Amino acid sequence: MTITKRLGIGYATMSSVCVLLLGWLWYHEFVEEPAEFAALGLADAHKDTAAEFFTVCFLGLVPLLLGFGWWWTRRVLAPLRSLTDVVAGIQSHNLHLDVPRSSRDDEVGTLSAVFSAMTVRLDESFRQIREFTLHASHELKTPLTVMRAQLENARREREKTSPGEIEWIDSQIDEVERLAKIVDALALLTKADAGLVELERATVNFEGLVEEIHEDAQILGQPYGVRVLLDDWVAARVIGDRHRLRQLLLILVDNAVKYNRPEGEVRISLHSVESNLVLQITNEGGGISPETQHRLFERFVRGENAVGRVEGCGLGLTIAHWIVRTHGGTIEVRPEGTDRTTVVVQLPLAGPAPEPA
Repeated sequence: MTITKRLGIGYATMSSVCVLLLGWLWYHEFVEEPAEFAALGLADAHKDTAAEFFTVCFLGLVPLLLGFGWWWTRRVLAPLRSLTDVVAGIQSHNLHLDVPRSSRDDEVGTLSAVFSAMTVRLDESFRQIREFTLHASHELKTPLTVMRAQLENARREREKTSPGEIEWIDSQIDEVERLAKIVDALALLTKADAGLVELERATVNFEGLVEEIHEDAQILGQPYGVRVLLDDWVAARVIGDRHRLRQLLLILVDNAVKYNRPEGEVRISLHSVESNLVLQITNEGGGISPETQHRLFERFVRGENAVGRVEGCGLGLTIAHWIVRTHGGTIEVRPEGTDRTTVVVQLPLAGPAPEPA
Protein backbone atom coordinates (compact mmCIF):
# COMPACT_ATOMS: atom_id res chain seq x y z
CA MET A 1 0.00 0.00 0.00
CA THR A 2 1.34 3.43 -0.94
CA ILE A 3 2.06 6.22 1.53
CA THR A 4 -0.74 8.29 -0.02
CA LYS A 5 -3.29 5.53 0.60
CA ARG A 6 -2.10 5.01 4.17
CA LEU A 7 -2.34 8.74 4.89
CA GLY A 8 -5.77 8.85 3.25
CA ILE A 9 -7.02 6.00 5.43
CA GLY A 10 -5.60 7.73 8.52
CA TYR A 11 -7.23 11.07 7.66
CA ALA A 12 -10.54 9.38 6.85
CA THR A 13 -10.50 7.46 10.15
CA MET A 14 -9.75 10.58 12.20
CA SER A 15 -12.42 12.56 10.36
CA SER A 16 -15.00 9.83 10.95
CA VAL A 17 -14.21 9.71 14.66
CA CYS A 18 -14.44 13.51 14.89
CA VAL A 19 -17.80 13.53 13.09
CA LEU A 20 -19.17 10.85 15.41
CA LEU A 21 -17.96 12.75 18.50
CA LEU A 22 -19.45 15.98 17.20
CA GLY A 23 -22.76 14.26 16.51
CA TRP A 24 -22.83 12.86 20.01
CA LEU A 25 -21.88 16.26 21.51
CA TRP A 26 -24.57 18.04 19.50
CA TYR A 27 -27.21 15.52 20.52
CA HIS A 28 -26.14 15.69 24.17
CA GLU A 29 -26.04 19.49 24.39
CA PHE A 30 -29.17 20.33 22.42
CA VAL A 31 -31.42 17.27 22.84
CA GLU A 32 -30.60 15.22 25.93
CA GLU A 33 -29.57 18.03 28.29
CA PRO A 34 -32.60 20.32 27.58
CA ALA A 35 -34.87 17.28 27.99
CA GLU A 36 -33.30 16.47 31.38
CA PHE A 37 -33.64 20.07 32.59
CA ALA A 38 -37.25 20.19 31.41
CA ALA A 39 -38.02 16.95 33.26
CA LEU A 40 -36.63 18.52 36.46
CA GLY A 41 -38.68 21.69 35.95
CA LEU A 42 -35.59 23.75 35.22
CA ALA A 43 -36.48 24.86 31.70
CA ASP A 44 -35.02 28.33 32.25
CA ALA A 45 -31.66 26.88 33.32
CA HIS A 46 -30.69 25.99 29.75
CA LYS A 47 -31.21 29.34 28.07
CA ASP A 48 -27.54 30.21 27.35
CA THR A 49 -26.98 27.93 24.34
CA ALA A 50 -25.00 30.38 22.19
CA ALA A 51 -21.65 29.53 23.81
CA GLU A 52 -22.33 25.82 23.46
CA PHE A 53 -23.43 26.33 19.84
CA PHE A 54 -20.24 28.18 18.95
CA THR A 55 -18.15 25.56 20.79
CA VAL A 56 -19.70 22.76 18.76
CA CYS A 57 -19.28 24.73 15.53
CA PHE A 58 -15.66 25.41 16.39
CA LEU A 59 -15.02 21.72 17.02
CA GLY A 60 -16.82 21.02 13.74
CA LEU A 61 -13.93 22.71 11.96
CA VAL A 62 -11.67 19.80 12.93
CA PRO A 63 -12.91 17.45 10.12
CA LEU A 64 -12.60 20.34 7.66
CA LEU A 65 -9.03 20.94 8.81
CA LEU A 66 -8.29 17.25 8.43
CA GLY A 67 -9.72 17.33 4.90
CA PHE A 68 -7.55 20.34 4.07
CA GLY A 69 -4.54 18.49 5.49
CA TRP A 70 -5.31 15.51 3.26
CA TRP A 71 -5.59 17.76 0.19
CA TRP A 72 -2.33 19.49 1.04
CA THR A 73 -0.56 16.17 1.59
CA ARG A 74 -1.67 14.91 -1.84
CA ARG A 75 -0.49 18.16 -3.40
CA VAL A 76 2.92 17.87 -1.73
CA LEU A 77 3.30 14.20 -2.75
CA ALA A 78 2.17 14.75 -6.36
CA PRO A 79 5.75 15.32 -7.67
CA LEU A 80 6.83 12.14 -5.90
CA ARG A 81 4.11 10.17 -7.70
CA SER A 82 5.19 11.60 -11.05
CA LEU A 83 8.80 10.74 -10.26
CA THR A 84 7.80 7.18 -9.35
CA ASP A 85 5.92 6.68 -12.64
CA VAL A 86 8.86 7.91 -14.72
CA VAL A 87 11.51 5.93 -12.82
CA ALA A 88 9.40 2.75 -13.04
CA GLY A 89 9.46 3.01 -16.84
CA ILE A 90 13.23 3.47 -17.18
CA GLN A 91 14.98 0.55 -18.88
CA SER A 92 18.45 0.04 -20.30
CA HIS A 93 17.30 1.32 -23.71
CA ASN A 94 15.60 4.53 -22.52
CA LEU A 95 17.96 5.96 -19.91
CA HIS A 96 17.65 9.34 -21.62
CA LEU A 97 14.13 9.85 -20.24
CA ASP A 98 13.76 13.20 -18.50
CA VAL A 99 13.24 12.79 -14.77
CA PRO A 100 10.71 15.40 -13.54
CA ARG A 101 12.20 17.84 -11.09
CA SER A 102 10.34 19.76 -8.41
CA SER A 103 10.52 23.54 -8.66
CA ARG A 104 10.78 23.70 -4.88
CA ASP A 105 14.08 23.20 -3.10
CA ASP A 106 12.87 20.31 -0.96
CA GLU A 107 13.50 16.60 -0.45
CA VAL A 108 11.53 15.63 -3.57
CA GLY A 109 13.59 18.00 -5.70
CA THR A 110 16.79 16.57 -4.24
CA LEU A 111 15.59 13.02 -4.93
CA SER A 112 14.77 13.94 -8.54
CA ALA A 113 18.24 15.39 -9.03
CA VAL A 114 19.82 12.25 -7.56
CA PHE A 115 17.79 9.99 -9.87
CA SER A 116 18.68 12.15 -12.88
CA ALA A 117 22.39 11.95 -12.07
CA MET A 118 22.07 8.19 -11.54
CA THR A 119 20.51 7.66 -14.99
CA VAL A 120 23.36 9.64 -16.55
CA ARG A 121 25.91 7.39 -14.83
CA LEU A 122 24.01 4.26 -15.82
CA ASP A 123 23.76 5.41 -19.42
CA GLU A 124 27.52 5.97 -19.51
CA SER A 125 28.14 2.52 -18.00
CA PHE A 126 25.88 0.82 -20.54
CA ARG A 127 27.58 2.75 -23.33
CA GLN A 128 31.00 1.51 -22.18
CA ILE A 129 29.72 -2.07 -21.95
CA ARG A 130 28.27 -1.85 -25.47
CA GLU A 131 31.49 -0.45 -26.87
CA PHE A 132 33.58 -3.13 -25.15
CA THR A 133 31.29 -5.93 -26.38
CA LEU A 134 31.26 -4.56 -29.92
CA HIS A 135 35.04 -4.13 -30.06
CA ALA A 136 35.66 -7.52 -28.43
CA SER A 137 33.31 -9.22 -30.90
CA HIS A 138 35.04 -7.53 -33.79
CA GLU A 139 38.50 -8.50 -32.54
CA LEU A 140 37.48 -12.11 -31.92
CA LYS A 141 36.23 -12.65 -35.48
CA THR A 142 39.71 -12.54 -37.03
CA PRO A 143 41.40 -15.20 -34.84
CA LEU A 144 38.35 -17.45 -35.11
CA THR A 145 38.42 -17.18 -38.89
CA VAL A 146 42.14 -17.99 -38.92
CA MET A 147 41.65 -20.97 -36.61
CA ARG A 148 38.86 -22.35 -38.75
CA ALA A 149 40.91 -21.98 -41.94
CA GLN A 150 43.90 -23.72 -40.38
CA LEU A 151 41.77 -26.58 -39.06
CA GLU A 152 40.08 -27.06 -42.43
CA ASN A 153 43.46 -27.10 -44.17
CA ALA A 154 44.64 -29.77 -41.74
CA ARG A 155 41.49 -31.81 -42.36
CA ARG A 156 42.00 -31.68 -46.12
CA GLU A 157 45.45 -33.28 -45.74
CA ARG A 158 43.94 -36.67 -44.95
CA GLU A 159 46.92 -38.65 -46.19
CA LYS A 160 49.05 -37.08 -43.44
CA THR A 161 46.39 -37.29 -40.72
CA SER A 162 45.25 -40.29 -38.72
CA PRO A 163 41.52 -41.01 -38.19
CA GLY A 164 41.82 -40.00 -34.53
CA GLU A 165 43.33 -36.66 -35.47
CA ILE A 166 40.60 -36.05 -38.09
CA GLU A 167 37.95 -36.66 -35.44
CA TRP A 168 39.71 -34.22 -33.12
CA ILE A 169 39.92 -31.60 -35.90
CA ASP A 170 36.20 -31.99 -36.65
CA SER A 171 35.34 -31.43 -32.98
CA GLN A 172 37.54 -28.34 -32.89
CA ILE A 173 35.88 -26.95 -36.02
CA ASP A 174 32.48 -27.44 -34.37
CA GLU A 175 33.67 -25.53 -31.30
CA VAL A 176 35.06 -22.71 -33.45
CA GLU A 177 31.73 -22.50 -35.30
CA ARG A 178 29.86 -22.35 -32.00
CA LEU A 179 32.13 -19.54 -30.75
CA ALA A 180 31.68 -17.69 -34.04
CA LYS A 181 27.89 -17.89 -33.67
CA ILE A 182 28.11 -16.52 -30.12
CA VAL A 183 30.35 -13.68 -31.28
CA ASP A 184 27.98 -12.83 -34.16
CA ALA A 185 24.97 -12.89 -31.82
CA LEU A 186 26.69 -10.61 -29.30
CA ALA A 187 27.73 -8.22 -32.05
CA LEU A 188 24.18 -8.10 -33.43
CA LEU A 189 22.60 -7.44 -30.02
CA THR A 190 25.18 -4.80 -29.18
CA LYS A 191 24.57 -2.98 -32.46
CA ALA A 192 20.83 -3.27 -31.88
CA ASP A 193 21.19 -1.72 -28.40
CA ALA A 194 23.17 1.14 -29.91
CA GLY A 195 20.63 1.63 -32.72
CA LEU A 196 23.15 0.73 -35.41
CA VAL A 197 21.09 -1.99 -37.10
CA GLU A 198 18.96 -0.70 -39.96
CA LEU A 199 15.95 -2.80 -40.93
CA GLU A 200 14.28 -2.80 -44.32
CA ARG A 201 10.64 -1.80 -44.44
CA ALA A 202 8.97 -3.71 -47.23
CA THR A 203 5.88 -5.85 -47.69
CA VAL A 204 6.77 -9.43 -46.76
CA ASN A 205 4.79 -12.51 -47.77
CA PHE A 206 4.79 -14.04 -44.29
CA GLU A 207 3.04 -17.30 -45.09
CA GLY A 208 5.70 -17.93 -47.75
CA LEU A 209 8.36 -17.56 -45.05
CA VAL A 210 6.45 -20.00 -42.84
CA GLU A 211 6.34 -22.57 -45.65
CA GLU A 212 10.09 -22.21 -46.22
CA ILE A 213 10.84 -22.58 -42.51
CA HIS A 214 8.51 -25.58 -42.32
CA GLU A 215 10.63 -27.34 -44.94
CA ASP A 216 13.84 -26.41 -43.11
CA ALA A 217 12.41 -27.57 -39.79
CA GLN A 218 11.57 -30.98 -41.25
CA ILE A 219 15.23 -31.38 -42.18
CA LEU A 220 16.34 -30.18 -38.71
CA GLY A 221 14.01 -32.66 -37.04
CA GLN A 222 15.13 -35.76 -38.96
CA PRO A 223 18.21 -36.55 -36.79
CA TYR A 224 15.97 -36.47 -33.67
CA GLY A 225 12.96 -38.21 -35.18
CA VAL A 226 10.89 -35.06 -34.59
CA ARG A 227 7.91 -34.47 -36.89
CA VAL A 228 7.15 -30.88 -37.87
CA LEU A 229 3.51 -30.26 -38.82
CA LEU A 230 2.02 -27.15 -40.41
CA ASP A 231 -1.53 -26.76 -39.15
CA ASP A 232 -4.05 -24.12 -40.21
CA TRP A 233 -2.55 -21.01 -41.75
CA VAL A 234 -3.61 -17.84 -43.54
CA ALA A 235 -2.14 -15.95 -46.45
CA ALA A 236 -0.97 -12.66 -44.96
CA ARG A 237 1.59 -9.90 -45.35
CA VAL A 238 3.50 -7.81 -42.87
CA ILE A 239 5.73 -4.77 -43.16
CA GLY A 240 9.30 -5.49 -42.18
CA ASP A 241 12.71 -6.92 -42.96
CA ARG A 242 12.41 -10.29 -44.70
CA HIS A 243 15.88 -11.42 -43.65
CA ARG A 244 15.26 -10.69 -39.96
CA LEU A 245 11.78 -12.24 -40.00
CA ARG A 246 13.23 -15.40 -41.53
CA GLN A 247 15.91 -15.37 -38.83
CA LEU A 248 13.14 -15.09 -36.21
CA LEU A 249 11.30 -18.11 -37.59
CA LEU A 250 14.50 -20.14 -37.87
CA ILE A 251 15.41 -19.43 -34.23
CA LEU A 252 11.97 -20.47 -33.01
CA VAL A 253 11.68 -23.71 -35.01
CA ASP A 254 15.30 -24.63 -34.22
CA ASN A 255 14.56 -24.26 -30.50
CA ALA A 256 11.30 -26.20 -30.87
CA VAL A 257 13.19 -29.10 -32.49
CA LYS A 258 16.22 -29.11 -30.18
CA TYR A 259 14.22 -28.79 -26.96
CA ASN A 260 11.74 -31.47 -28.01
CA ARG A 261 11.56 -35.05 -26.83
CA PRO A 262 12.78 -37.84 -29.12
CA GLU A 263 10.10 -38.83 -31.66
CA GLY A 264 8.12 -35.77 -30.61
CA GLU A 265 6.11 -33.26 -32.63
CA VAL A 266 6.37 -29.59 -33.49
CA ARG A 267 3.18 -27.87 -34.62
CA ILE A 268 3.15 -24.56 -36.48
CA SER A 269 -0.03 -22.54 -36.98
CA LEU A 270 -0.68 -19.13 -38.49
CA HIS A 271 -3.91 -17.18 -38.11
CA SER A 272 -5.15 -13.63 -37.67
CA VAL A 273 -6.80 -11.85 -34.75
CA GLU A 274 -8.27 -8.45 -35.66
CA SER A 275 -5.35 -6.50 -37.17
CA ASN A 276 -2.59 -8.85 -35.94
CA LEU A 277 -1.00 -11.93 -37.40
CA VAL A 278 -0.56 -14.67 -34.77
CA LEU A 279 2.11 -17.34 -35.16
CA GLN A 280 2.13 -20.30 -32.75
CA ILE A 281 4.88 -22.90 -32.50
CA THR A 282 4.28 -25.75 -30.04
CA ASN A 283 6.74 -28.44 -29.00
CA GLU A 284 6.64 -31.39 -26.61
CA GLY A 285 9.88 -30.77 -24.79
CA GLY A 286 8.41 -30.33 -21.31
CA GLY A 287 7.26 -27.39 -19.25
CA ILE A 288 9.13 -24.34 -18.01
CA SER A 289 9.27 -23.14 -14.42
CA PRO A 290 7.66 -19.72 -13.71
CA GLU A 291 11.03 -18.33 -12.59
CA THR A 292 12.68 -19.22 -15.90
CA GLN A 293 9.66 -18.19 -17.97
CA HIS A 294 9.95 -14.56 -16.84
CA ARG A 295 13.65 -14.48 -17.80
CA LEU A 296 13.69 -16.44 -21.07
CA PHE A 297 14.25 -13.36 -23.22
CA GLU A 298 17.23 -12.17 -21.18
CA ARG A 299 20.74 -12.84 -22.40
CA PHE A 300 22.46 -16.12 -21.54
CA VAL A 301 19.31 -17.53 -19.89
CA ARG A 302 18.45 -21.14 -20.76
CA GLY A 303 15.70 -23.47 -19.66
CA GLU A 304 16.19 -26.25 -17.13
CA ASN A 305 15.88 -28.92 -19.84
CA ALA A 306 18.67 -27.32 -21.90
CA VAL A 307 21.62 -27.44 -19.54
CA GLY A 308 23.92 -30.32 -20.43
CA ARG A 309 21.53 -31.51 -23.14
CA VAL A 310 21.33 -28.92 -25.89
CA GLU A 311 24.17 -26.83 -27.25
CA GLY A 312 23.66 -23.09 -27.08
CA CYS A 313 24.42 -19.98 -25.11
CA GLY A 314 20.99 -18.47 -24.43
CA LEU A 315 21.03 -15.66 -27.01
CA GLY A 316 18.55 -16.99 -29.57
CA LEU A 317 15.37 -15.88 -27.81
CA THR A 318 16.96 -12.54 -27.00
CA ILE A 319 17.52 -11.93 -30.72
CA ALA A 320 13.99 -13.18 -31.47
CA HIS A 321 12.56 -10.76 -28.91
CA TRP A 322 14.48 -7.88 -30.46
CA ILE A 323 13.28 -8.75 -33.98
CA VAL A 324 9.65 -8.95 -32.87
CA ARG A 325 9.85 -5.74 -30.86
CA THR A 326 11.42 -3.77 -33.72
CA HIS A 327 8.56 -4.95 -35.96
CA GLY A 328 5.98 -3.62 -33.51
CA GLY A 329 4.89 -7.04 -32.26
CA THR A 330 4.93 -9.15 -29.12
CA ILE A 331 6.32 -12.56 -28.23
CA GLU A 332 5.62 -14.77 -25.24
CA VAL A 333 6.22 -18.34 -24.09
CA ARG A 334 3.21 -20.21 -22.74
CA PRO A 335 3.68 -23.52 -20.90
CA GLU A 336 0.78 -25.89 -21.58
CA GLY A 337 0.68 -28.47 -18.85
CA THR A 338 3.84 -30.35 -18.03
CA ASP A 339 4.80 -31.59 -21.49
CA ARG A 340 4.08 -28.80 -23.99
CA THR A 341 5.34 -25.28 -24.58
CA THR A 342 3.97 -22.78 -27.09
CA VAL A 343 5.71 -19.68 -28.40
CA VAL A 344 3.19 -17.05 -29.54
CA VAL A 345 4.27 -14.21 -31.84
CA GLN A 346 1.94 -11.36 -32.83
CA LEU A 347 2.83 -8.98 -35.63
CA PRO A 348 0.72 -6.16 -37.12
CA LEU A 349 -0.75 -7.00 -40.51
CA ALA A 350 0.09 -4.95 -43.56
CA GLY A 351 -3.56 -4.87 -44.64
CA PRO A 352 -7.00 -6.17 -43.70
CA ALA A 353 -7.36 -9.51 -41.96
CA PRO A 354 -6.80 -12.34 -44.47
CA GLU A 355 -9.04 -15.32 -45.14
CA PRO A 356 -7.91 -18.80 -44.03
CA ALA A 357 -6.02 -20.68 -46.72
